[in-house]
Amino acid sequence: MLNSAASAPELIATALFALAVLHTFSTRFFAHLAHVQPRHAGLWHLLAEVEVVFGFWAFVLIAAMFLFSGKEAAVGYLESRNFTEPMFVFVIMVIAASRPILQMVTASVRLLATMIPLHDAVAMFFLCLSVIPLLGSFITEPAAMTLAALMLRDSYFRQQLSNRLKYAAIGMLFVNISIGGALTNFAAPPVLMVASKWQWDSLFMLSQFGWKAAFAVFFNAAVLTWFFRQELLAKGRPEVAGERAGVPRSVAGIHLVFLVGVVVFAHHPALFMGLFLFFLGYTEAYKQYQDRLILREGLLVAFFLAGLVVLGGLQQWWLQATLLGVEPDVLYFLATALTAITDNAALTYLASLVEGVSAEFKYAIVAGAITGGGLTIIANAPNPAGVAILKSSFDDEAVNPLGLFLAALPPTGVAIFAFKVL
Repeated sequence: MLNSAASAPELIATALFALAVLHTFSTRFFAHLAHVQPRHAGLWHLLAEVEVVFGFWAFVLIAAMFLFSGKEAAVGYLESRNFTEPMFVFVIMVIAASRPILQMVTASVRLLATMIPLHDAVAMFFLCLSVIPLLGSFITEPAAMTLAALMLRDSYFRQQLSNRLKYAAIGMLFVNISIGGALTNFAAPPVLMVASKWQWDSLFMLSQFGWKAAFAVFFNAAVLTWFFRQELLAKGRPEVAGERAGVPRSVAGIHLVFLVGVVVFAHHPALFMGLFLFFLGYTEAYKQYQDRLILREGLLVAFFLAGLVVLGGLQQWWLQATLLGVEPDVLYFLATALTAITDNAALTYLASLVEGVSAEFKYAIVAGAITGGGLTIIANAPNPAGVAILKSSFDDEAVNPLGLFLAALPPTGVAIFAFKVL
């Protein structure tokens, strides 16, 4: 159901949003243009970067607003947007990917792997797709995505795995991260958008969503690991992530303090950005214990998410109308589908603006939002971070959106079973 009273900026933003979604599925076309039209290869390479897509079309939107509505309207709209999430994802990505944090998590996962009666290469792969996504309920989903993606890249994806396994793994990682943050009320962006308004605490999340999510996460990871066990045994190198020089416990502890501090102040950009600046100074002072910080990758992901914030802010006119008056069972599947082409946090935020909704409505919209969070790159805020880290291991250094969608369908089906049947 569309709102006939939509304003001109809303209609333009919706058209540009649709083009941006189409663009995310067409990045290989632009990469091809870079080869056949070398004169403009720089532009085509830029447009082939999936992290650039939404930022580019957001720029087009603001330019159009300048042209049709004037400077004050364009600047006023930009200043009304909340860019805390893109800033936070950038900061948490860089800190979580630092050598001390990565080695600390790798050592912990390796210790857990020794308790599983499987070969290390198989056990570590299973834990990367299960325990670390669930850890996202405590250190936030973007941090969990960064850690899991780095471990998978270094120990598996760079070891000449088949494309079939790589797409199956990234699809499942995105799904498990999306649902794995549902054990608490503060770690998953779509849950955070409604937790305060609907008075959902972490105990409620654990009892209504968390245990079902944990079942789906472990089931998904177990099935995929078993199915590809022979290839993992032959090619997996779980020791790779620990081959770099060790880090003193004091340095690792200070990095952990920075990470926890950023998580605690995740909704206060002045505080977590201040901590981040201190972090940068600390890493410079002890650079012998550091690898290259992923500043470029983090900034590209922040640019992507900021573009999503700008374009998504004018989609309320049709999204909210679509959600109203729908039966809870239908709403669950509708939310799952809409999440794939929007952002699940934006979807639940719009739902939170609707007054007098039932408990069934609330469950359906949030469950659907986290269920569909792995289907596309734009469905969940941490997904662009995973793509930025893992894409270098794929053909043409790009993750095919259709391949990701198809790979994410089976684990999404398991999540549907968990949230609708259990």
